[in-house]
Amino acid sequence: MGSNSNNTILGILAGAAVGATLGILFAPDKGANTRQRIADEAQAAKDRMVNGAHNLRDRVADTVNSKRHTLDDQIENIVSDASYKAEDVISTLEKKLADLKEKNKKFQKA
Repeated sequence: MGSNSNNTILGILAGAAVGATLGILFAPDKGANTRQRIADEAQAAKDRMVNGAHNLRDRVADTVNSKRHTLDDQIENIVSDASYKAEDVISTLEKKLADLKEKNKKFQKA
């Protein structure tokens, strides 16, 4: 997830909060009612921002976990491939060693 989408989400949340606050301020009502509406809207905006931050955190965590699992799988595949290749090298070396032992026996006196 890029920085642009993070900024967009925060911008939308901030814009909604500012718009709601301005709407309340310009609506004709008693001062006590207006203050209460502003306080209620501020709390709602805070709750929306907290929820948005939690959602963003969860999406980032999911992405990181997904990438980590993919990396773990790739490492496991590399280790497995290396193990098979090492086994092939060992088998080839064992065959060469057996051939050398046979050739060496010819030079030994009985």
